[in-house]
Amino acid sequence: MQKNKYSILCTRSLQEQLIHKAAASNIDIDAVGFIETEAISSVQLIQQIEAFALQKIVAVFTSVNAVEAVIKHLTLIPDWSIFCLGGITKELVYGFFGEANVAATAKNATALADKIIQIKTIEEVVFFCGDQRLDELPETLRYNSITVNELVVYTTVQLPFFIEKNYDAFIFFSPSAVHSFFSMNTVPINAIMFSIGKTTTATIQTYCTNKIVTSEWPGKDQMIENVISYFK
Repeated sequence: MQKNKYSILCTRSLQEQLIHKAAASNIDIDAVGFIETEAISSVQLIQQIEAFALQKIVAVFTSVNAVEAVIKHLTLIPDWSIFCLGGITKELVYGFFGEANVAATAKNATALADKIIQIKTIEEVVFFCGDQRLDELPETLRYNSITVNELVVYTTVQLPFFIEKNYDAFIFFSPSAVHSFFSMNTVPINAIMFSIGKTTTATIQTYCTNKIVTSEWPGKDQMIENVISYFK
């Protein structure tokens, strides 16, 4: 059996179909989660979500974790105007809330904020997020005089551990995973870093000077496509 030519560590779990797809292109991927998320289920949070469900709000989602954490506490489909990122986040929003309730999607948080700002009638949004959410979206909206009500619906925990194997490349989906990985590891100088989003890329650059291939579109499928295309 031919040995895969490239060996890659993905710092988030992957579906088996994506691992097999990469293997068909001579790429061996080890997928190991360096962070985990947990939905918050406090009585106070549930009451807040239930209260928002009865209102016509502008809701913002920038992660699939936030969508999952919110819909588990909804017993009806609220009449929300929703702005969300693309990829699997959009798919989950479409699946629960319906496409008609989605006002706009974008490839990253900055572009999503711009789409919200373009609608001059929006004065206030509810941003469903995690405890380590990034600053771009809320700061951009507030700078443009839009009130941002942040509701933290999930937490992120780092799961660092030491990697002994040598890899040709590494895949990162979030700054939290970058911090977790580099808290116990370094990378070979010739290894390629694959990153989603400018903020994750900037975080990687604080730890190493390796070449970084940045994907602006969220989602594991798109990332693996980028990895395969790069090594081809």
